Amino acid sequence: MSTTAAIPLIEFLAMAPSGSEQGPGGLMGFLPMILIFVAFYFLLIRPQRQKEKKLKNMIAALEKGAKVKTVGGLYGTVTGVKDDRFVLRIAENVKIEVAKEAVAAKVD
Repeated sequence: MSTTAAIPLIEFLAMAPSGSEQGPGGLMGFLPMILIFVAFYFLLIRPQRQKEKKLKNMIAALEKGAKVKTVGGLYGTVTGVKDDRFVLRIAENVKIEVAKEAVAAKVD
């Protein structure tokens, strides 16, 4: 019984490729995955980070009197700047406070 079970194992080991017949190395196996990551970085991640940095700088530079558009689509004029929010005038005698993150763009 042990001899019949050992024969398939021996045949399996005999069919294993020798050292010179092995396929591509470890690095070559990961090369396509590395190239895909590099492509994602330059096509998606990097432009998004640049856009976020530009928006953050624009929000930090906003002062009283600047006209802005919020992510909700409201247009207004900055009448006050607080630590984490802006006070916007959206109509005569109508002022609202919005989070700094809610400002989408500066309107010229």
